[in-house]
Amino acid sequence: MAFTDGMTPTDLCAEKKGIKRKTWKNRIRFLLKTNSSHSVLHLMRNKSYRPSADDVNQWAQSFDNLLTHKYGKAAFCIFLKSEFCEENIEFWTACEDFRNLRSHKEVTSKANSIYEEFVKNDAPKEINLDFHTRNAIVQSLRDPSVTSFLAAQRKIYSLMENNSYPRFIHSDLYKELCAAARGDGKHITS
Repeated sequence: MAFTDGMTPTDLCAEKKGIKRKTWKNRIRFLLKTNSSHSVLHLMRNKSYRPSADDVNQWAQSFDNLLTHKYGKAAFCIFLKSEFCEENIEFWTACEDFRNLRSHKEVTSKANSIYEEFVKNDAPKEINLDFHTRNAIVQSLRDPSVTSFLAAQRKIYSLMENNSYPRFIHSDLYKELCAAARGDGKHITS
């Protein structure tokens, strides 16, 4: 690797970290835009809306705590986007919504929609499933039920819990969210 303008490997690393930090800050600003007038930072400053330091710390205690907290789940989504694997949380969320459907017509329609978007080969947001799980879903589409995607949802949950979640908890994004929740002066400014 050639270094220009007298840059050393240390300089290059520091520059990359600066760029990475700016990218996280931009993502956090974009994170959780609840509507056109409220950014997450606005909400983080408003004590009645922002997650407390305890809330943010709870996200590190269990993956379920993270997913059941509105802002925790949104922050995790942003992190997954940075790792180019947001289809996992999108699939898991679609399955959660799917399991709450009641009419057979809705179940059939949504099952086909989830299959087309996430499961079939070359789907726009194809998730990583083994042949047997994918094949079981295809078979279940003949007469889908709210449990048609349960095995796949469990596999994706496990994948996120064991791989993406630990990386999220150790990420700069999570550290900055902790600082913002504590009210530290070093957190992101708008």
